[in-house]
Amino acid sequence: MIQRTIHVWDPLVRLFHWGLVVSFAVAWLTAENWDDLHEWAGYAAAASIAFRLIWGLVGSKYARFSQFIRPPGTIAEYLRSSLRGIEPRYIGHNPAGGVMILGLIFVMASLVLTGWMNTLDAFWGVEWIEEAHEILANVMLIMVIVHILGVIFASLRHKENLVRAMIFGRKRAPSRSDIA
Repeated sequence: MIQRTIHVWDPLVRLFHWGLVVSFAVAWLTAENWDDLHEWAGYAAAASIAFRLIWGLVGSKYARFSQFIRPPGTIAEYLRSSLRGIEPRYIGHNPAGGVMILGLIFVMASLVLTGWMNTLDAFWGVEWIEEAHEILANVMLIMVIVHILGVIFASLRHKENLVRAMIFGRKRAPSRSDIA
């Protein structure tokens, strides 16, 4: 049986997502030994975040912040229903995913800012900036792990490969009970 799919993630959202994955991975792996590449990965992350902030306002339907930013009560209810195994399927990002996106963008932007500050004469060798950068990198890694676990959880619960959807941009067409 062939399942009908719909286009959800536009090419720019997918490029942002995977570009940020690569830039964070490169920055993480080069943090101690390869300063130039580490800095360039940070600049790539900064450009990605700047683009995503703009695209979140003017992009395609499922790219817009207005599509996936939900009130705290909706997020809490979604998490409660997830624990009970009765959460609805969302065509775009679910409420937990929306919060994660905002958190990842905020932490990555803070990570980029503290990294950039470390390159300025005014902040060179300032211990609290270096420590903040390192702490933010560790927080980002934890958030990435939680994000991956959430993607695995949602993929299993709703029987769809969300990694594949973020590669090709398509998801299973909505049923009557899904939230578009």
